[in-house]
Formats: sequence, structure tokens, C-alpha cells
Amino acid sequence: MSAGLSIIARELRRLQREGVERVFIDAATLESISVGSADRPAAKPSNPLPSRESRGSASPGAHMDLRSLIDKPSKPDATPNAKAVQASNASASPAKSLLPNEAPVVRLPDGDAVAQLAYLKQQVMACPTCNAHLDSREQIVFGTGHPDADIFFCGDAPDPDAALSGDPIAGQAGQLLGKIISAMGLSPEQVYITNILNWRPRDEEPYGNRPPTNDEMRFCLPYLKAQIDIVCPKVIVALGNTAVSGLLGPDPKRQMGSVRGTWADFDGTPLMITFHPSYLLRNGTLKTKRIAWEDMLKVMEQCRLPISDRQQGFFLPK
Repeated sequence: MSAGLSIIARELRRLQREGVERVFIDAATLESISVGSADRPAAKPSNPLPSRESRGSASPGAHMDLRSLIDKPSKPDATPNAKAVQASNASASPAKSLLPNEAPVVRLPDGDAVAQLAYLKQQVMACPTCNAHLDSREQIVFGTGHPDADIFFCGDAPDPDAALSGDPIAGQAGQLLGKIISAMGLSPEQVYITNILNWRPRDEEPYGNRPPTNDEMRFCLPYLKAQIDIVCPKVIVALGNTAVSGLLGPDPKRQMGSVRGTWADFDGTPLMITFHPSYLLRNGTLKTKRIAWEDMLKVMEQCRLPISDRQQGFFLPK
């Protein structure tokens, strides 16, 4: 039970970093949390759960403030199982030791963008540190798209679908990003898409995702900078708060809700901050879609792309 609660807490913290303030908890998960918390004194929640009548019988559950769920983590067992502690240490220490003290130094050869990207991809694919983070089914994920693109999309790290396919943003999130690009009047082949991290971050559990650590992103940053230098885009689009931290450096005071839709600067290139497609999949309201689309309109204006009246009106209430 404690392992399951740990996974839930980790996912809630990730959502909080992306700007999510409230989540829907279904009845089964809510009961699991209650059972796991039975040995702790009851505390009055800051936002009481709605009554069963107000929730409705079709989909029992509750919307809860993320802070009420994760601000007070459950206490660990007073006498943890020695084998569990040993297993935890064994899984944590190898991952930490996989990162060298120094980030790689990238020296690009002379040549055009196509040749330089091909050379850089070979270097990344042969990187011992990147390969050390893969399991038997995964592969290193490198950027894809036009070597002279005006728009450079940057996510955080490959998810399980991306680690298997080799596409930077795959699965439903990749499909949604493709639709966004198409709505901009472009195709995925006309932009460049990559991630800060070239591998899927390891997790202590065999399922679930975790964001990359600052050290992991710091190691891969030279590979990302080299891609930006080669492509030389007019705009970088940072997809999600983790990507922003990887590009601009960690800042515990930075909140996605306050920086989304604003311009920043990365080594002289304008950087637009917006939601990751996976966030839009979880929070696909008309309002959220319109907010994200307004960010893309700013990107189109920066790149001097034509914007039709129809594009201006996407995701507005009818």
C-alpha cells in the first residue's frame, strides 16, 4: 500500500509543478488513500469533500486541492523492512553513479545543418552515459524535423512510448502536438522537435513516469544547445515547466501559471513558455485549449507566419 501511495504522491507533485491546482480523485483511489492514512490522526481538510449527492452517482469521486493531498506526506513505518531499505538503496545508487561529474563537450564539424545534425546524432547515440540509462527495450531519443526550422519545440524527457519509438514526443501527446502544428498551418517536417533529456528517466517502480532531475538535464544540455545552434530557429517553444527549468535553470519560485504565455530568452533566441501536450490531454477544457493556442499565435506572429481569421478564432466560445 505504501508503494502505491508513494507513486500517487509523486504523480501529484509532478502535476503541481506543471501548474495543476485541483485534480479529480475517483472513489477507488480515494478509498486507497483513506486506508493508507488510517494510522494517522484525522485532520480537517482545507477543502472538505463534497457530499455523495453533489458528486453524482455516475462517476463517484471528488475534486481536491493538490496542496491538501501532498503538503503532508504520510509517515514512513517506524521499523522499515531491512530488505526493502536495501533494495531501495540498490536501485537509487546505480542511477546516481551513471552521471559523470562533467557534462559532454560538443565540437561540431564544418558543414551544413544536415551534416552537422547527422554528426551530432551519432555522438549522442554513442554516448556511454545515455546508453547506460536504457533498458533492453528502449532507445536513445534524438530530435526530429527540419534542420533549418523557424520553430524549435522542446519537451522534457521521453515517455515510455517515445523511448520505444524513438520519436521525441510520441503516443497521444505526440498526436496532439501534430494537430497543434497543423493548426498553425505547418507540418511536423517543417518544425524541429526534441527533448532536453535523451533517455527516459529511470524510476524505482517498473511503471509510472518521473521528471528528469536537474543533474540529468544539466548533463544533456550541451547536446540540446548544439541542436539549437545548428537549427538556429527564430523561436524556441518550451513545453511544460520541466522544460523551462532545463533551459533557463531551476527556480523553486517559478510557477507555470505565472510564466506560461510569456517570452524569455535562451542564448539570444526568443523562448515562448507554454503547456506540454500531455497537460492538455489531462486538462482539455475549451479555456485551457484557447490559452495554449494564444501562445501559438504569439509564436506565429514572432515568425511572421500568416494568421487567418479562422485561426484567430480557434477554441473561442461559440
